[in-house]
Amino acid sequence: MQIIRSIQNRIYEIRGERVILDFDLAVLYDVETRVLNQTVKRNNKRFPKDFMFQLTRQEFAALKPEINKLYNDEYQSITDMSSQIVMTYPGKRPKTALPYAFTEQGVAMLSGLLNSDKAIQMNIAIMRAFVEIRRIVLEQGNIQDQLKQIQQRITEHDVQLSSIYDAIENLLDENAARRKWDNRERIGFHAK
Repeated sequence: MQIIRSIQNRIYEIRGERVILDFDLAVLYDVETRVLNQTVKRNNKRFPKDFMFQLTRQEFAALKPEINKLYNDEYQSITDMSSQIVMTYPGKRPKTALPYAFTEQGVAMLSGLLNSDKAIQMNIAIMRAFVEIRRIVLEQGNIQDQLKQIQQRITEHDVQLSSIYDAIENLLDENAARRKWDNRERIGFHAK
């Protein structure tokens, strides 16, 4: 479960798609980022734009704080891994190289290209992480529907309570008027 959480932390939402960046995949697959990208370039027909795309400078700049936080939080585990993985740290990228983002379909396609045992195990874990995120999103959608229904009921109850308050207020006004009438100063003769 720890590995799935780690993978979920590496899944970002970019351009309305949930994606994993090339250097994160390299860390997970225990390969260098350049090796992963070379494999993809050799098989570029397998990766249409809805499977993989390159980030713009603005997109990457917007993600950097989140990426840096992730890598700072996981620094201990990264330094314990092989030196290959440390080379894939996003801060070590050449300034001109922008990362590639792989959608769930792109990661699935990549699984057919990387055949090491580690890559196969990681790919299974990545697919499970995507499924878990999808399940969470569906549950949140269901919760939002329930909240809308509750809000509608509350609105209806507010209208009903308002009517009740108005009726009570009218009754109190009538009682006050009756008391005022009963307590009025009487005129005329008083019989003893």
